[in-house]
Amino acid sequence: MLKKNLKLQFILKTMNILALNAISPIDGRYRKSTQELAAYFSEAALIKYRVLVEVEYFIALCDLKLPGLADFDSKNYQAIRNLAIHFNENDAQKIKDIEAVTNHDVKAVEYFLKEAFTALGFEKYLEYIHFGLTSQDINNTAIPLSFQQAIHEVYFPHIENLISQLQVLATNWKDISMLAHTHGQPASPTRLGKELEVFVERLNVQLIQFKQIPYSAKFGGATGNFNAHKVAYGEIDWINFANEFVNKQLGLSRSQRTTQVEHYDNFAAQFDALKRINTILIDFSRDMWSYISMNYFNQQIKAGEIGSSAMPHKVNPIDFENAEGNLGLANALFEHLAAKLPISRLQRDLTDSTVFRNIGVPLAHTLISFKSLKKGLEKLLLNEAALTADLENNWAVVAEAIQTVLRRENFPKPYEALKDLTRKNEKITQESIRNFIDGLAISDSLKEELKLISPHNYTGF
Repeated sequence: MLKKNLKLQFILKTMNILALNAISPIDGRYRKSTQELAAYFSEAALIKYRVLVEVEYFIALCDLKLPGLADFDSKNYQAIRNLAIHFNENDAQKIKDIEAVTNHDVKAVEYFLKEAFTALGFEKYLEYIHFGLTSQDINNTAIPLSFQQAIHEVYFPHIENLISQLQVLATNWKDISMLAHTHGQPASPTRLGKELEVFVERLNVQLIQFKQIPYSAKFGGATGNFNAHKVAYGEIDWINFANEFVNKQLGLSRSQRTTQVEHYDNFAAQFDALKRINTILIDFSRDMWSYISMNYFNQQIKAGEIGSSAMPHKVNPIDFENAEGNLGLANALFEHLAAKLPISRLQRDLTDSTVFRNIGVPLAHTLISFKSLKKGLEKLLLNEAALTADLENNWAVVAEAIQTVLRRENFPKPYEALKDLTRKNEKITQESIRNFIDGLAISDSLKEELKLISPHNYTGF
C-alpha cells in the first residue's frame, strides 16, 4: 500500500474557470458542491497521479537492484517522491506545455521527470524512468488509483452520512402510523420509520456489494506480455514484480492477462454498483416528493427564498427534484461507461481514453444529488395531523384485518363479505365498520376484538 505520507494530500487551487463561463454546470453552477472531486479527476490531478506511479515504479526498479540502478542510494527516494507529494499547478502546466510539443500526455510526464531528475543530479538514471512501459501501464494504474481514493475519501463519507441521516429519521419516526399506498390507492397502514428503513437496508446491502469489487489495474507492457522487460532482463520474474508493485505498493489489484489495456470488467461492475445505489435514491427522491405533495411533510422556509416567480405561496420540493435529475444524469453516464469500457478492438483502440476522462463527471452529479438530499431531509417538518387525518379518512383499510381474523374463526366467506361492504359507492367510516361487525353472527368477545382494530394501530411489526 502507499505509505501514508505518499497519499495524495494536495487539492489544487480552483482552476481559472469563471463559473458563469463554464460549459458544464458541475464546473459552473455546482462548482461549490463538486470541487472536492477536482483533486482526483481534474486534468491536473490525472497528471499528478501519473507522476506518482512513474516515481513509485522507478523506486521499485531500484529495489530490484537492476545493474543500471544498483548504485542509486535509497536515501534519495524521498527526494524523488517529493516530486509527486509536492506536485503543484505550475508543475501541471509545465507538463501541459511539453505535451503541446509531444502531442502525447504520458510522454510529457516522462520528459518532465527527466528534467526534474536532472535538476536533482540524477542524470545517470534517466532512461529507467518509464523503463519498458507503455502509456497504458501508467494510465491503467493512475486512473484506478485516483478513482479508488475518490471513492474512499469522498464518496463513502457522503453516502454513509446520508444513510446515517436516514437512519436517524427512521428511528425518530418509528412509531408514526401512516397510510400506505399501493398502485396509488390506500393500502394496509405502515409506519413512517419502517418505510425509511426500507431504503436504509437497500443502500447498505448495495454498498457492501460495491465495496467487494476490486480496483483492477493493468501493468504489463505494450501488449500485456512484458516483452520489453523480458528482452532486457530475462532472468527477472517480471510478473511477480508487477504483482508486488501494483497490489502492495499501489494498493490495487493487478489483472494477470491483458492486452495493451485493462479489460475494465471490474470498473464496469463498479459503475453498475454505483448506478444501482443511485437508482435506489431516485426511488427515494420520488417517494419523498410524493409525501410532500400529500402534505405528510411541510418544509422549513428560508427567509428571502422564492418558490415561484408567479405564485407567492409556493414552497417547492426542489432539493428532491434536483437530486432526482442529477442521479438520472449520473446513471446515464455510468451506463455508458459500463457498456463501453470493456470493449476494445483487438489489442487496443483509443476509444477508452476519451471516455475515461469523464469518470469524474457521473460522480460529480452523484455528489450534487447527495448534498441536495441532505439539504432536503434537513428541511422536512413532519405533519402528523395530515397523516392522522389520512388514516381516519380510510377506514376501509381495516377490511383486510377483519376478514383475516374471521378466517381464523372459520367464518364462511369473510373476504366476500368485506368486499361487498368496502366496494359500495359510499365512504367507509369507523361507524360503518362497527355496524358491519355488529351485524356478524359471531360472539360478543370476537366483536370487541374486531372493534379494537383501527387504521392507526393496524400496522404490523
